[in-house]
Amino acid sequence: MAAFLGRQRRFLSYSVGVMAGLLGLTSTGLPQVPADLVLRGGKVVTVDDAMPEAEAIAVKGDTILAVGTNDDINAFIGAETAVIELRGKLAIPGFIESHGHFMGIGRAKMQLDLMHVANWDEIVSMVAAAVADAPPGQLIRGRGWHQEKWDKTPTPNVDGLPTHHSLSAVSSENPVVLTHASGHATFANAKAMEMAGITRDTPDPPGGQIVRDANGEPIGAFRETASGLLGRARRGATAADPRRVAELAVEEVLSKGITSFQDAGSGFETIDLFRQMVDDGSMGVRLWVMVSGSNQRLAQQLPDYRMINYGDHRLTVRAIKRSIDGALGSHGAWLLEPYSDLPSSSGLNTSTIESIEETARLAALHGFQLCIHAIGDRGNREVLDLYERTFKANPDKTDLRWRIEHSQHLHPDDIPRFAQLGVIASMEGIHATSDGPWVVPRLGEQRAREGAYVWQSLLKSGAVVTNGTDAPVEDVDPIASFYATVSRKLKDGTVFYPEQRMSREEALKSYTLSGAYAGFEEDIKGSLTPGKLADITVLSKDIMTIPEEEILSTEVVYTIVGGELMYLRER
Repeated sequence: MAAFLGRQRRFLSYSVGVMAGLLGLTSTGLPQVPADLVLRGGKVVTVDDAMPEAEAIAVKGDTILAVGTNDDINAFIGAETAVIELRGKLAIPGFIESHGHFMGIGRAKMQLDLMHVANWDEIVSMVAAAVADAPPGQLIRGRGWHQEKWDKTPTPNVDGLPTHHSLSAVSSENPVVLTHASGHATFANAKAMEMAGITRDTPDPPGGQIVRDANGEPIGAFRETASGLLGRARRGATAADPRRVAELAVEEVLSKGITSFQDAGSGFETIDLFRQMVDDGSMGVRLWVMVSGSNQRLAQQLPDYRMINYGDHRLTVRAIKRSIDGALGSHGAWLLEPYSDLPSSSGLNTSTIESIEETARLAALHGFQLCIHAIGDRGNREVLDLYERTFKANPDKTDLRWRIEHSQHLHPDDIPRFAQLGVIASMEGIHATSDGPWVVPRLGEQRAREGAYVWQSLLKSGAVVTNGTDAPVEDVDPIASFYATVSRKLKDGTVFYPEQRMSREEALKSYTLSGAYAGFEEDIKGSLTPGKLADITVLSKDIMTIPEEEILSTEVVYTIVGGELMYLRER
């Protein structure tokens, strides 16, 4: 197991002998300004044009003191300086996850993991095993299934989705609720639907769909807002301890080299928990949080929750999260034209324009960024139009850095509007290769080529593009998303529209400095620059130069947050 270290610079409390063997601790004569920590003897990629590469870094307190050659940095080593000998490894700015669901990562550790199942039959077997260990009536939860990734289509099915009957047969006394990998669809067994009061007569809610068979009976699949109908079944479950959920998330993201995490939507109560954890020293990663809530609650509570760099730069709350459509995989993305493989649908508008317009007014009034989930080309166009109207109505407010989360499928006419309006494209590299096999069937070849995951088109237009994973939709691992961004290689070896690949320099910037810029934090993080926070990730291999196929085997060796060693890979 890897070692997770706390926030009180615990590595300095180790004996010199232990640390000498573990980290290569050394010391020389006392310099004029001794560093608390030095990393030397490796390759340092700074993401700072003033000095793109170096060999060593000196840290004082939570701040980078100097970056330079080994000889330069040796001058900062004093009698009590901790020294990490990199031994040729790569040090980069700490990864910034620009769009993930923090508590979702923790919760995913406490339920069935369906991310890598081969087919529906395997899911049924996993549920049957869980039922065998659960008392009657206990809710069985799972997340991660994706029908497009299965090796065979279930029989019977509706639009490629299974019916509940085989699942219900193995779980007649236990409600089962299984969330789609995207989070935009849910599958339930008969017991869960019974507890939720769902029958053939239950109408589709606005922005959602109960998938039905030819006889009008619910098959167990619920798209977008329809998943909310299962609330009564979920409420019968024992809730996980929120603090434990958050602790699991902290451990997971630190182990993946992430030093800052942009949380795509948490309620006020969860933000209270984050603040408590910052106060007691247990929040080992930096959080930048988008608030989720009704317009009524936002209007009442936004003024009390705006926080910038609270608790030693551990917590910032300065954005609002809304969604205008669903996911492409569940046919929920809102399109300008119907789906190629489902001509009866153009997707779903999950929140009314009027409601989001009011959120935009509140964001502008209270000085919050607005971050709207939009995946389909119509969803993106509607958001760009709404932003443009809001900006024109508030000419005194400039450099707002409002964002579109995902920006996955764009009409060519809308690509240049991101740069023109100053809107940030908050994207996820791993989605392109994960979704690639079924994007063309969903959209058709022309729409996919012109507008799907068009990173280079956006960059060349002058837009800022960030990177992330949308975890737990995907594994939070930045290495996998970095690889997808520079290769766009699918599992079958084909490359998904290679002209849209980023260079390795562009990809690293999207995961560091661009992420910092997207949160108004480029002055304190995102590059290894003297005066910025000492957030550093050390990798086992040089992902900037090694053969492309070796990138995925790269491991995180150290995660350092504010000069404190928060994760150490056990050797």
